[in-house]
Amino acid sequence: MGKNNDRNKINRWYKWLTPGIFVKRWLITSLFGVLFTLLGLAIWVKLTPINRLIEFLIDFLNRITNIIPSYISGPLAFFIGIFLLYWGQTRTFGSITDVLQPENDQELIDVLWNRRQRNKGMKIVAIGGGTGLSTLLRGIKKYSGNITAVVTVADDGGSSGILRRELGVLPPGDIRNCIAALANEETLLTELFQYRFRDGEGLKNHSFGNLFLTAMTDITHDLEKGIAASAKVLAITGRVLPATLDNVVLWAKYADGSVVHGESQIPEKGDKIIDFGCTPQAPKAVPSVLKAIEQAEYIILGPGSLYTSVIPNLLVPEIRRAIARSSAPKIYVCNIMTQPGETDGYTVADHIRAIDTICGVKLFDAVLVQGRQPSSQALRIYADEKSHPVFLDREEVKKLGRRIVKGNVMNENPDNFCIRHDPDLLSKTLIRWYHHKPQYKFWDNN
Repeated sequence: MGKNNDRNKINRWYKWLTPGIFVKRWLITSLFGVLFTLLGLAIWVKLTPINRLIEFLIDFLNRITNIIPSYISGPLAFFIGIFLLYWGQTRTFGSITDVLQPENDQELIDVLWNRRQRNKGMKIVAIGGGTGLSTLLRGIKKYSGNITAVVTVADDGGSSGILRRELGVLPPGDIRNCIAALANEETLLTELFQYRFRDGEGLKNHSFGNLFLTAMTDITHDLEKGIAASAKVLAITGRVLPATLDNVVLWAKYADGSVVHGESQIPEKGDKIIDFGCTPQAPKAVPSVLKAIEQAEYIILGPGSLYTSVIPNLLVPEIRRAIARSSAPKIYVCNIMTQPGETDGYTVADHIRAIDTICGVKLFDAVLVQGRQPSSQALRIYADEKSHPVFLDREEVKKLGRRIVKGNVMNENPDNFCIRHDPDLLSKTLIRWYHHKPQYKFWDNN
């Protein structure tokens, strides 16, 4: 235990000495400021005895060395000075930490280090919606603070759907989840943002965050400004942007010729989708989204429901054109399981074809697929719900010109065998591929 504490202290000192914290330079600047201030005052008031003061100090030091030898008095004075400097700075930073983080055990240098390191991270644009995008953000924020989450605003079910119908606002649900996922700490404020009312006429099933975002949008008269204000409350890493500010309604055409309108109604049909789009036909992109894509160093699509979370963002013509123009590495995170009523029987290549058909152009370079199969218990439970693992048809994927990134990015809940992407495994695999991408046409991270 003692050795660990010593190591932590050494590590903290190393961090203080490392360039890029922007603290040491200002301490040294302050020291020079004190010296110049005293010198300036002495000159200003014509303090001619300043030479006498210097002579007095020299005489005083000579007397000390006559009494105590210089090889003792010198080191003694030196170490007393170092001790006072250390004590003063430690107490100064301790006081700052107590004020800024009264309930946080993390050292101030660790907070500064983590924040500076994240802010130096690559510019990542993550595009999607639903729980898939928020899962990705929860993990990827550990590698960069320059994250822009582009979120679909086509949701018309649940609390978001009610607010959309009754108040005419864009659905805030997916945006709320992404803001909460990017929050720096799982604080009480974050829990409040995600809190869902269980009772109360008119309030039941509404989340506090949805109501808060709706109120902020009404106050600022702009969803983007409302999101920014909400993000400041939670001190999030990165930013969250809606794909469009238009009132988008999704539609899907099926093999039997029928057409269904509304995001929440599309999975209910249970037939093969042969065409997909939205009203209005060409919604306008948010300008800051286009700028983020233009400046991106890494673009990630998904994970999330293919037709109701990922593709809706690509129905905005300016967004898909901006992605196509970007020279940044682009990867699509394929779902682990098929989604009943939406991607029944789909393989990895089918997911890619669906995106290519909508966009009319090849948007991404590689596809990330889950390597290890879920447990037999999970497979049985999902089979009862007509959901199965997405099959990797390698040859078809290669014909579509995509590199295959295979990795274990799955989390299986041991209690209910629920299968989801794991935030840490997913983000680690994505970052690792980004750094090694030139070396691999097929990459297996298992």
